[in-house]
Parts: sequence; structure tokens; C-alpha cells
Amino acid sequence: MSRERRIPSSRLGRFSQLGRLAGGMVGGMVGEGARQLASGNRPALGDLLLTPANAKRLAERLSEMRGAAMKIGQLLSMDSGQILPPQLGEILTRLREDAHRMPLGQVAQVLDESLGKQWKQAFERFDFTPIAAASIGQVHKARLKDGRDVALKLQYPGIEESIDSDIRNVAMLLKLSGVLPDGLDLAPLLDEARQQLYHEADYVHEAELLQRFHAFLEEDERFVVPAVVEELSSKRILTMEFLHGEPIETIETLETARRNEAARRLTELAFREVFDWGLVQTDPNFANHLYEKETGRIQLLDFGAAREHDREKRAAMRLLLGACMEDSDRAILDAAGQLGYLGEGDPAGYADAVLLLLRTATEPLRATTPYRFGSSDLAQKMGEIVSEMRLQSKYSRIPPMDILFLHRKLGGLYLLLSRLRATLDIGKLAKPYLQLSAIQVSDNAA
Repeated sequence: MSRERRIPSSRLGRFSQLGRLAGGMVGGMVGEGARQLASGNRPALGDLLLTPANAKRLAERLSEMRGAAMKIGQLLSMDSGQILPPQLGEILTRLREDAHRMPLGQVAQVLDESLGKQWKQAFERFDFTPIAAASIGQVHKARLKDGRDVALKLQYPGIEESIDSDIRNVAMLLKLSGVLPDGLDLAPLLDEARQQLYHEADYVHEAELLQRFHAFLEEDERFVVPAVVEELSSKRILTMEFLHGEPIETIETLETARRNEAARRLTELAFREVFDWGLVQTDPNFANHLYEKETGRIQLLDFGAAREHDREKRAAMRLLLGACMEDSDRAILDAAGQLGYLGEGDPAGYADAVLLLLRTATEPLRATTPYRFGSSDLAQKMGEIVSEMRLQSKYSRIPPMDILFLHRKLGGLYLLLSRLRATLDIGKLAKPYLQLSAIQVSDNAA
């Protein structure tokens, strides 16, 4: 959080940022081409564009702009093994945790416009240095006059107004740069980025999601969800209870029983989100979980990326889960087709590759003994399969976005369980979610 840069809020200002990026990349490409030609090499265009210097320019400029520019980079990097050249995937992955912060004057401007000029009267203390920054906004800690510690999520100025133009401009830049695979249809990603940004830019909507999760878990003593401070929230500012837990990674220093219990709670929570509630928090950032050492409770943060799944989608996911547990290839492929993994025109052998990927991803479900995530190479095997799929089939169709976000959820959970060196009977935890009646599903959906 050491970097500070004023966020360009006008469309013209944001377009000029992209113009600077395009010019810098072209200049870097020309210089690199001249150097390689002088050395007797004839480099490909893609190699010239993806030089380390150009990659740094791309990540830096999207990080400065935030908003749609940064969100498209995040979406593209979610499943980079399938969609992007490795070099670009690595660069865009940096955008998940690498952003500039607003200067003090711009922070005050956001507060003035959203809470009124007298906003200071509500606070005993307000920390102008943010504790976190991302694509849409940054988070500040404060204390209210009544003694409550709160976290304020402040949206960067001009984000909502610039969404459509940002998306058009970034798409044009990516297409012209030649860094995307041939035949890749950007339309689904662009539509997803647009919809997600409009949702995330509405902090009233995010407050509603936060309150829904709070209601789901209100009587579950294993979890804590912060309460919304409605009188200090608006479409551009979300104020909520500040949670004082420690980073979730601190659990890895605890004894085996506590590590496994935390892992079990996180896994059960993921199943409930997908199959009980149909409301899934899909951001895998470890920082969205905190831990109370005294009580063992897990604190949950940031529901802006939560996605809903209707009864039909959840039924198809339940079929896929059951097919993977039963180890039935035919049933797995049938369920995968319902979820959009497979379609007409898929290359020869692609269904077999999808089958291998899904069987590998669900390996812990079929383990006959509690699965040891700490010694598993599951994530590496999945990455190798995806890379092989892309290499052999040249396949660039993007799976449905809701499926990509579920991959993101599962991948983040596996990484965390591995970090905690958990040993867990995943199959036993999953079985109850295969036996929900239609009445239960309908009640939960309501």
C-alpha cells in the first residue's frame, strides 16, 4: 500500500491513460524488434509485445485506472491456463492484489460527496491511509463517536460512469496488441465484466448481499459476518462493523486438530453456499477470511463478488457432484454438458480432456481415507491438464462465466486447505448435499 496515484475520473482522462499505454507498448515493441534484428533474430509479433517491459507497462496502467480496466484483467487471469499465453496470465494475476491508492484529497472528496460536508461529526477517528485497495474501491478504518470500530469501503470516483467506455477501450487495446489467442471470443468476458462492475459499483446492492450472508449465518457460532452501518452507507460508500481477527493463514501454526476443524468449517461453508443458498462468494483472496484464535470462529469479509445460482443450475451441479463421487464417466459427461463444459464443435478428444480435468478436480471426494491436502499435488496436476488441453486442441472457447467463478471458488478453497495442511474426509462432508429434497431446495431458494 505504498503507492499513491490520483484516479482518473473523467472518460477523457481514462482514455488518455490507455493511449499512453498503447504508445508505450508500441515504442517498446519497436525498440525490442530493432535489438533482435541487430542480433540476427526474426522475432514474432507476439514475442515483441510480451516483452518484460511491455508486460510491466500493461499491468501498471491497468492498476492505475482500476475499474473496468482492472476488472477485465482479473477476469482474464481467472483461468489463464485455458485462455491466455502464460506471460500475460502471470502479469494480469498481479492485478488481484496490486493497486494504487487515492491521495488524501480525493478520499475527502468521495466522503464529502457521499456523506455530506459534515461527515467528520460521525467519527471519533478516521484513518486516511487505506488498509486495502482493489479494482472498485479501497477500505479505511475508523471509529464512530459511540466507540464502534468500523470499516468504510470507498468507491473510486468516476467508476460507474466510465464502465462502458473503459470496456470498449480496453477490448480494443487487447485486440490490437495481439496478446490474445487467435479465435478467442472476448464478448462473454466483456459482458461479464460489464454486469459485474455495475453490480459491484452499487454498494447498496453489496450491502444487501452482506445482510443476506449475515442472516444465513447469524445463528451459526462458527462464523462471523460484519453488520452493515446503514446510516453511513450509500451507493458509493459501504460502512460495516470492523472485525479484529487475524489473517486466516495464522491457522497453519496451530495444532493439527484446530487446523482440520477450520478446514472442515470452510469446506462445509462452501457446500452450503453452492447447494443450500445458491449464493456463492467467489473471490478466493485469503484476505476475505479472518480467524479468532480465542473462539476458533472464522470471520467473513467482502461479498461484492457473490454470485447467485438458480434451482436448475444447482440441480445440474448436484448431478455433477454425484457423478464424480460415483466415478461414472458417462454421468460426469452428461452433467458436464448440462453445465456448459461441452458443446457442439468441440475438437476431437476434448470431452476426454474435460473428463480427466473434472475427475482430477474431484479426486478428494473419492478418497477412501481422509484426504491429505498438505502433501497433495492436486493443484499442479490440474494445471498440467489445462495446459495440455490448450496445447493439444488449441481450444479457446471460454466456459460459461458462472462455471469459471466456481472454478475460482474451488481453486481458492484447495489452496487454503493446502496452506493449512488439512486432512479431511471431503466425501463425507459432501454426501448430505446430494440428498436435499426438492422442498428443501425450494425453501432455500425462496
